[in-house]
Amino acid sequence: LAHLAALGTTVLLLLLSRPGTSLFSWHPVFMSIAFCLCLTEAILMFSPYGSLFCSCSHKVKVQLHWTAQMLALMAATVGLAFIICSKNRSELPHFVSWHSCLGLLTILAMCGQTVCGLCLRFPQRQKIFSVAELRLYHMMYGLVVYLLATFTVALGIYSDWFQAQIKGVAWYFCLGLPFCPAFIIMNQTIRTHVPKKREHI
Repeated sequence: LAHLAALGTTVLLLLLSRPGTSLFSWHPVFMSIAFCLCLTEAILMFSPYGSLFCSCSHKVKVQLHWTAQMLALMAATVGLAFIICSKNRSELPHFVSWHSCLGLLTILAMCGQTVCGLCLRFPQRQKIFSVAELRLYHMMYGLVVYLLATFTVALGIYSDWFQAQIKGVAWYFCLGLPFCPAFIIMNQTIRTHVPKKREHI
């Protein structure tokens, strides 16, 4: 269900944005690929319940997770560049809405999460945290990043641009769509990892 909701949100935004019609049109394209598709699949890669790569080894899943994370960060950066160029061309101010501010915060948080992932991949490079602690912090911080991305997408759906194209009951359905994988991922993270930490303590 989470895979379908993530893919559905991405396809919906791709269709509505009509890529190539303007500089702005590329912004929702790349951001939906980053926040809705790549981030979701990167996290669900390790899901014991609904991973598309259940039969793969842990090492392969780590590689795929890294690939999806890097694609998400690159796509988000490209999406940010397009909206900045679009605003400059239209002579409009930058970062004046909750959507834009939260989106920038999400991208910065993704950069921090990448650094955390590097520390987990090369634990011998740092002596502050154990591998178990790094793994827990990486997962919990990743959940925060994903929730930030989810609310950024929701605020985008709440924007005038989106509401001008989708109205009525369909709009409420679209608004709830990105929260479906978010709830599944949040429940998965809490059920899978938080109890283990408590037992360890």
